[in-house]
Amino acid sequence: MTPRTRTARGGYRCAECGHLAMQWVGRCPSCQAWGSLEQAAPVAAAPTRTRVAAGAPTAPARRIADVALDSARSRPTGVSELDRVLGGGLIPGSVVLLAGEPGVGKSTLLLEVAAKAAATGRVLYVTGEESAGQVRLRAERTGAVHDELYLAAESDLGAIVGHIDELRPDLLVVDSIQTMSTGDADGTPGGVTQTRAVTVALTGLAKERGLPVVLVGHVTKDGAIAGPRVLEHLVDVVLAFEGDKHSTLRMVRGVKNRFGPADEVGCFELRDEGIVGMPDPSGLFLARFGGPPVPGTAVTVVMDGRRPLPAELQALVTGKDIPSPRRAVSGLDNARVAMLLAVLEKRAGVRLHDAEVYAATVGGMRVVEPAADLALALAITSARRDVALPSDVVVLGEIGLAGEVRRVTGVDRRLAEAARLGFTHALVPPDSGVAPAGMKITEVRDVGAVLQAIR
Repeated sequence: MTPRTRTARGGYRCAECGHLAMQWVGRCPSCQAWGSLEQAAPVAAAPTRTRVAAGAPTAPARRIADVALDSARSRPTGVSELDRVLGGGLIPGSVVLLAGEPGVGKSTLLLEVAAKAAATGRVLYVTGEESAGQVRLRAERTGAVHDELYLAAESDLGAIVGHIDELRPDLLVVDSIQTMSTGDADGTPGGVTQTRAVTVALTGLAKERGLPVVLVGHVTKDGAIAGPRVLEHLVDVVLAFEGDKHSTLRMVRGVKNRFGPADEVGCFELRDEGIVGMPDPSGLFLARFGGPPVPGTAVTVVMDGRRPLPAELQALVTGKDIPSPRRAVSGLDNARVAMLLAVLEKRAGVRLHDAEVYAATVGGMRVVEPAADLALALAITSARRDVALPSDVVVLGEIGLAGEVRRVTGVDRRLAEAARLGFTHALVPPDSGVAPAGMKITEVRDVGAVLQAIR
């Protein structure tokens, strides 16, 4: 019996998922990606079962214990908050993708990284979005001018490789990957084919020469990284640069990291002189820390990845007998706040259905984890009854629909951070462990019971 063969056919193949369609469509029927279908060459008839010929290995296989680790040691970038997210620094031959919204400060941060790295080696900064003069102006403003920092305004991959051969840099920064193109691939710059081809070439170059490469990536309007999904699989590290345009707070969040934890967060503050790392960002998140207590405020500690961060929640409850009261939320999850208001009214007897409720965070922080439920409930009740909580109290706990207070993860790390900031009393769920030295803890089992103390 002869093996089954496939017939020759062409069509259009999706560049992201590989789906084959007989005619071109604007959206892939399989992965729903837009503009990803490209004309595929006809496949010659061939047996489906083929034998792969053995080839010569590029290097003999070695026992894993004999593999040297010197080439995999991280080298600090000079920016401590970025090193925290990277897992200690840049690995030789690694490719890092930093993605974020326009204007959030990606180029400013990487220009500072390039200047710090130039103190210990040669750095090549390639820009495809700005002219060399524009980058020099930013460098003058942020103090990122160094003799070993070289700048090239290029968008062709061949020209970039020529610069690398001439300069032999110790670090390459490409701003941005969507502006680069190569003559070996079809399509326009920024398209799926070009972006993938350039990334594959730069990744191979990095591995071959042991050159760390940092790529700047664009994001779409829904926050996803622009370009093919395979882009995130090709690189070693994916970082998300986040920040509110109305706040000076910026966060670098690890999304993927082959060399360290993928849930670390680095905090930065955007200033006129550039971006400055913030090892202790509590001043941004605690508006009235150390001041007199005010009704409608409560402090909690949230876990952003592996990092405990203090968060001040504020609430304002105003009006009475309003037919259609307004609920406004900033920095919190709308659905979570609405559920919490219903639990407070049903389980704790706090009258809120006829009053307007406003809830927000301080410093542009986004709080979505349930561990902040009890703190928000105390802030709302404090605002409703116009009674301030003590300024030295920190609150932790998730609230269920039955009004019970549930345990949260990382209580010991949260309480340690609160104790470091000077808080002496904590309201925590049952069985939360031992309090740090100098801190008193009170276990709370039901939200109604603790709210009875606010009169």
